[in-house]
Amino acid sequence: MAGQGVWKKIFPWVKNKFILTGFVFLLWLVVFDRSNWFDMIGEIRAIHSLESEKEYYQRKINADNQKLKELKTNDENLEKFAREQYLMKKADEDIFIVEE
Repeated sequence: MAGQGVWKKIFPWVKNKFILTGFVFLLWLVVFDRSNWFDMIGEIRAIHSLESEKEYYQRKINADNQKLKELKTNDENLEKFAREQYLMKKADEDIFIVEE
């Protein structure tokens, strides 16, 4: 009857109204509250995902700003970009597009 000995040790703790109230309060916070523990973990993961996405877009913005600065300062690069991206040509030129 080892179970009865354990129950005799636990029962006074369960019988104490302060400990019981504290346990119910903790249970409420962890499981049933609007911002419970499970939702917090999901939100923390979402925050980390959004922060990594923010870093990715920040790197893209920096690369685009560098490319824009290069296009504004160097006319040869601007002409090359216009020819490659928008198929622009001079008045006396013919363009042949080779597709592989």
